[in-house]
Amino acid sequence: MEPSHKDAEPAAAAAADPRGASSSSGVVVQVREKKGPLRAAIPYMPFPVAVICLFLNTFVPGLGTFVSAFTVLCGARTDLPDRHVCCVFWLNIAAALIQVLTAIVMVGWVMSIFWGMDMVILARYKEQGIPQQL
Repeated sequence: MEPSHKDAEPAAAAAADPRGASSSSGVVVQVREKKGPLRAAIPYMPFPVAVICLFLNTFVPGLGTFVSAFTVLCGARTDLPDRHVCCVFWLNIAAALIQVLTAIVMVGWVMSIFWGMDMVILARYKEQGIPQQL
């Protein structure tokens, strides 16, 4: 009697690993997200300001992103420490304009909401003292 297909899979996996251990035991995988320049320009704001920007982005696409650009001028940190403050400010203005111009086809509105959610997530990281590079 031949083993069924289900019985053959564990046997093949055990034959592939000479120690007899599963391939996931003792393995630590670290994932780092690579951010583009627009996403890396999102400032680490105080939590209440980030929530206000999310609210604004939800109802008027790009408005919260536009407001967040001015927090960069007020000293909010970003994941672009090597760029000048004015450059990061203009990257945020560009993101706001993209959201406004593409809101007509709903893409900008969805992008605006996700941008606001990222602002709140980054503000929570700042509040909890979690390092910027995750």
